Amino acid sequence: MSDWVRDSEFNDSTDWVLGIDGGGTKTVCLVMDETGTIAGRGEAGPSNYQTIGLAAAGESISQAIALAVKNLPGVAIAGIGVGLAGVGRPADVQVVQGLVTGLYQESPLPICWKLHSEGVVVTHDCAIALVGGTRSASGVAIVAGTGSIAYGCNPQGESKRAGGWGYRFGDEGSGYQIAIAGLKAAARSHDGRGPKTLLPDFFLNYLNLNQLEDLIEVIYRRGWGVTEIAALSPLVDRAAAAGDAIAIQILDDAAAELALMTETVASALFTPDQAFEVVTIGGVWRSVCHLGDRMGESLRRQFPAVQVISPRHEPAYGAGLLALERLGKGVLSR
Repeated sequence: MSDWVRDSEFNDSTDWVLGIDGGGTKTVCLVMDETGTIAGRGEAGPSNYQTIGLAAAGESISQAIALAVKNLPGVAIAGIGVGLAGVGRPADVQVVQGLVTGLYQESPLPICWKLHSEGVVVTHDCAIALVGGTRSASGVAIVAGTGSIAYGCNPQGESKRAGGWGYRFGDEGSGYQIAIAGLKAAARSHDGRGPKTLLPDFFLNYLNLNQLEDLIEVIYRRGWGVTEIAALSPLVDRAAAAGDAIAIQILDDAAAELALMTETVASALFTPDQAFEVVTIGGVWRSVCHLGDRMGESLRRQFPAVQVISPRHEPAYGAGLLALERLGKGVLSR
């Protein structure tokens, strides 16, 4: 059965929910019915209030909702699930709850608000990524994109996280750290301080540079940040696929770090003989060198029954499922 409902199937008597995923790049909102079927989707700008401010975050969320419900005027919303980057403490949750309250009390959205008091869920982005990825209340999500973090929850409701410390002293296995390791290896090879590698040629060709020294102008003088540098990580992956020993070692190191994060979380939540799923989220896992397979091999030595999967649904879907679960719809497996 499709996850999408046709306009002709729209019914105002249904308890609809909003699932919202807000990050540092974009905000996604889904409109879902009580079976988890999607009726609308909207995207807007970033909504990490820690970096752009509360007013701007609220505006992005409101715009995403408006786009999601544009073909469902007067839709009756009984619950909202919100997962935002930067919501890691109880104080953050209270701030975002206030923002959500403003949405249905003050915002001129074309919605018939029928919110139940228990129907508002505010949590962090890793929680909704786990629920959306597994469609379950338990398991482990290992995120490896620009940054990296592992988060898990077990059937008893206990949770654990590892990583997520940011690029200055964390984010092991992330796209940023893979790219930095590749750039360092290229520089060392170019100088003669390290072994020969294909990486200088890969960087030069991709960036259309004449010599490796031109990287200084590109990265330093153009003010490249974490996101731009992380976007170079696929070049390390391609070099590894071409058989470059240095690039292969960089990916092996990344896989080991991501496996360690995942094992740390899993060990706190599950017994070695317990079956659970690990969902891999983020661009690093699209590796042509099968980084996920490498991590899975490491995990299965400690947890033989573990299953490593790609996400079944996007994080915003997980936010909606959490709202439905809070309303007593029982949509999540345990």
